[in-house]
Amino acid sequence: MKSQAEYKLNSAPDDAISSVKFGPNTNQFLLVSSWDTSVRLYDVQANSLRHKYRHEFPVLDCCFTDAVHAYSGGLDNTLKTFDFNAAAENTVGAHSDAIRCVEYCPDVNCIVTGSWDHNLKIWDPRSHNCSGSYNQGDKVYTMSVCGEKMVVGTSGRKILVWDLRNMAYTLQRRESNLKYQTRMIRCFPNKQGFALSSIEGRVAVEYLDASPEIQKKKYAFKCHRTKIDGVEKIYPVNAISFHPTHHTFATGGSDGFVNVWDGFNKKRLCQFHQYDTSITSLSFSHNGSTLAIACSYFLEEDNPPELKPEDAIYIRTVSDQETKPKTYNLPPVPPWPANER
Repeated sequence: MKSQAEYKLNSAPDDAISSVKFGPNTNQFLLVSSWDTSVRLYDVQANSLRHKYRHEFPVLDCCFTDAVHAYSGGLDNTLKTFDFNAAAENTVGAHSDAIRCVEYCPDVNCIVTGSWDHNLKIWDPRSHNCSGSYNQGDKVYTMSVCGEKMVVGTSGRKILVWDLRNMAYTLQRRESNLKYQTRMIRCFPNKQGFALSSIEGRVAVEYLDASPEIQKKKYAFKCHRTKIDGVEKIYPVNAISFHPTHHTFATGGSDGFVNVWDGFNKKRLCQFHQYDTSITSLSFSHNGSTLAIACSYFLEEDNPPELKPEDAIYIRTVSDQETKPKTYNLPPVPPWPANER
């Protein structure tokens, strides 16, 4: 059943939603990028659209640097910034191919863009200058800030870890534990590791400490799968968002479900109702009391429906019961729900 504490945002984008991100220190303001070429700022408490600016082509990612400044990039290869107080936009710079990821690192005070041109670029938000470009060997599909570090996932299933204070060399190069294309990486709030998802209904939990003792803790599990009449259907896991205080995480899949996981106890805490179409992005607010859920049809099926489901953003108030790890007196048996082992 749908939660009584869940509602749909007004003035949703007109095409697929690529990213939703809450602002720093707020449950109120949500930044949204879309294939309709727009970046939108919503006041979710008033359920109203506050600002909108555009790129020439679809926008693939966006981020806040502070409460009033946003950055975005997409298929026009261009990094843009917008000042919401002044309602002014500026073009910062460009890649030679689409910008897939845009992240702000507060520990180093820099913007990082990852592109299909195989490069990371670092930008100074004060001067808007590019301080360096670094080849990743393949198209950048996803990346996540981890303190002063950046964890990057590429089209070749490689995972690269960089120290943004010293980009002279790569700290770590790994191959994904998942056999199929990487879809999303999100780092733990405690900065010790990251969760990684793939197009093949799996999530891996990994740790940055390369010591054998710590590496023994990593694991992967199946999720976002259904079995009907003995036939298993497997869905991409498109979105991951960590709860900022409980350190649990939500995953969103092309099955239209959002699951919340206790990664340390290897337990699913809850599953929300099924949404009308794929979950494309998730974002917990700064204190974890609210979850933004983006739903868009991403042409995953060989025979798409005649009537495409609408693009929608849901704002859901989440409880500790849904997101806080439970105390287990005995190890959970089985460790995962039977249909996800």
